[in-house]
Amino acid sequence: MRPLKILRFLPRALMGLTLVAATTAMAQGYPNKPIRLIVPYAVGQGTDIAARYIGDELSKEIKQPVIVDNRPGAGGNVGTQAAARSPADGYNIMIGTNATHAANAYLYANTGFDGLADFEPIAMVGILPLVFVTKPSNAINSMQDLVKAARAKPDGLNIAVSTTTCRLAYELFKSRGEAPMFPIDFKGSAQALTGVLGDQVEFMVDTITSLRAAVTSNQVKALGVTSAQSSKLLPGVKSLAEQGISGYELVGWTVFYAPKGTPQEALNVLAAALNKAMARADVQEKLLQLGIEPQRKSMDELKAFGQAEKEKWGKLIQGAGLKPAT
Repeated sequence: MRPLKILRFLPRALMGLTLVAATTAMAQGYPNKPIRLIVPYAVGQGTDIAARYIGDELSKEIKQPVIVDNRPGAGGNVGTQAAARSPADGYNIMIGTNATHAANAYLYANTGFDGLADFEPIAMVGILPLVFVTKPSNAINSMQDLVKAARAKPDGLNIAVSTTTCRLAYELFKSRGEAPMFPIDFKGSAQALTGVLGDQVEFMVDTITSLRAAVTSNQVKALGVTSAQSSKLLPGVKSLAEQGISGYELVGWTVFYAPKGTPQEALNVLAAALNKAMARADVQEKLLQLGIEPQRKSMDELKAFGQAEKEKWGKLIQGAGLKPAT
């Protein structure tokens, strides 16, 4: 019987040794080796560029290399799954988005991870608002004008959408503004803009990053941004909420995460270093240039934010009748 008892308690003993080893590693001074930063998108994509920039700033703060590991595929699911399954030792982190940690749970039959249960949020980088636009010659000059026109001709006005985020920005406008329009799918932002400029479609919604040059060059005029307040990315343009569309807010966002179970001491060190770097004026200015409006939240605020965002995106996706991809 004695050998059986030893075997029975062996897993607990091993678990205890693992915890002791992790605690000892922290006590020796974290971090003491390079940190891997998983980016679930391709090299050169917007999130990748931001991740590499912030990763360099994080490296300066913690005095250790931050090595970017790109794992693109399945709308970010491949890399996010890899991050969820990485050792929770403080040396594996990822940059997540509203897609990987909110929307994808409803857009894919099986993502291979749970954006809330499998991760600990560390620090927020910022938000990526969208903007509704039309041609300068259009008589509609505000979102309230658009609401009135859409109500007068239900589904008579059309709007170009090129991503799921764009589609959901429209769906929320339709719901909050009670203003039905006819969405037309385009393969990309450039094609959608060409459609507006060529009078194939009257309106368009896309990220400020995609449309800022067209707005500043007066190719199109901005009607309203999708953040809760006006955005530093497009000064002088009021948000939909500020124009009377109550409760409207839908933005893209980027957040640093660690696998669930990462020691709290490591999370605290990473959060302090990231927030210190992103509080600098030069870093904030660079993020604005990259199309990201800097925004800071505590780890507890990020947990509540993540839950609320997942619920919001889920309701919009299901309300729009979008079916999960297999």
